[in-house]
Amino acid sequence: MSTTPQATAASTWNIDPVHSIAEFRVKHLMISSVRGQFTGVSGSLTYNEGDPALSQVRATVDVSTINTHDAQRDTHLKSADFFDAEKYPAFSFSSSRVTRRSDGSLAVAGPLTMHGATKEVEFAVEGPTAPVKDPWGNTRIGVSATTKINRRDFGLTWNAALETGGVMVGEEVSITLELELVKA
Repeated sequence: MSTTPQATAASTWNIDPVHSIAEFRVKHLMISSVRGQFTGVSGSLTYNEGDPALSQVRATVDVSTINTHDAQRDTHLKSADFFDAEKYPAFSFSSSRVTRRSDGSLAVAGPLTMHGATKEVEFAVEGPTAPVKDPWGNTRIGVSATTKINRRDFGLTWNAALETGGVMVGEEVSITLELELVKA
């Protein structure tokens, strides 16, 4: 039985949680954006360089690691008003489709599960970078991925009306993943 080049090109990479982050940006008071990040990112990539469509991504984010640089806001975001971290301690993504775009970048689509709701999302992906050896002998690659979601689609509906019209928190949320992965 012969193997195709695509079948032999697959390699497994684990997300390095120390060098990876999930960031978000959402409008506040309809005038500026609040940014935050989750540092508890874990998961893996099975990457088929010969045929990226055969690749698979899995990632999990620990909600308790949220940091918006305001402890009171972080506590509110972990509460039942938003993420309800006690009931839903993590959100997760598992790719169902990987395609190469005309510009050479990748589009990675699949279900995102957050706050008990699952919706299909698509990340625009830059990378993976060329592999590099770190000083400890590990091989590493980097990936940047971005998407936008409507937080209401995931049951994150808390808001407050403003006296001048509008709302305190926007519905559209930009998400960026900056991932460093180590070859398994």
